[in-house]
Amino acid sequence: MSKLAFIYPGQGAQTAGMGADFYENSETARELFDAASEAVSLDMKELCFTPNDRLDLTEYTQAAMVTTCLAITRVLTERGMKPDIAAGLSLGEYCAIAAAGGMQELDAIRLVRKRGILMQNTVPAGEGAMCAVIAMAADEIERIIGGMEDVSVANYNCPGQIVITGKTKAVEEAAVRLKEGGAKRTVMLNVSGPFHSKLLLPAGEQLAAEMEPMVFSALQIPYVTNVTAKTVTDIGESKGLLAQQVSAPVRWQQSMEHMIAEGVDTFVEIGPGKTLEGFLKKIDKEKRVLHASVWEDVDKLVQELS
Repeated sequence: MSKLAFIYPGQGAQTAGMGADFYENSETARELFDAASEAVSLDMKELCFTPNDRLDLTEYTQAAMVTTCLAITRVLTERGMKPDIAAGLSLGEYCAIAAAGGMQELDAIRLVRKRGILMQNTVPAGEGAMCAVIAMAADEIERIIGGMEDVSVANYNCPGQIVITGKTKAVEEAAVRLKEGGAKRTVMLNVSGPFHSKLLLPAGEQLAAEMEPMVFSALQIPYVTNVTAKTVTDIGESKGLLAQQVSAPVRWQQSMEHMIAEGVDTFVEIGPGKTLEGFLKKIDKEKRVLHASVWEDVDKLVQELS
């Protein structure tokens, strides 16, 4: 039996102008952008729709991305699209939980606003770094960096693309060793911190405290968590998993492989860009990937999925 998944990108996919056409064409999307602006005391229209210096800063990016992706999800839901399962890469996991019914939209936006500030401020600028390792097997990367302190795997994105994270000098040294060990390329990433590393453990602890009083709802559909790459059906697990996720590796490749094993054959990437399609084509090029990035995509999706 065919299964449909909604999947959501993480930080790095943001782009000026994202969501503007949904704001113009959909009352329900407009309501969410306006409510989000009030909820987190940010002008979401200015942040998302116009070129500005803040959109790429973690403390702003996260709220902007989640608002945009959930506004698009609202429109898809109105048009009758219902996924069987959801997943999101890092930040995108909050969208997945909201789409699965486990979290109210504005709660998700408020929470990632706090998450972004915590992640931005936990490690001083310049002390942490991330690096993409191209065309080297994950187990070989793990072997080479296994004996090194202050560096670890951040993201298992897809075959041939792994990201490492940690203290700047350690990541730079690891990049040299990996290149010498046979990696095709190593690319230092333009990020503001060592995300998904043990250096972010304090941020995860503070995020757990922020979530403590929040009320999550029973899941209407399952989602797949980055932390274990397994299906979550009990919302009671989500707070602990989200706190861990800040400093744990993102097991995206394993998450997609799990969904495919569960029978998912069609994925809808919701939000700006086509990053997740690129990853999925390297995981299983036979699976169908559709997009909801701009307003024109909606009618195409309805036709494709009807």
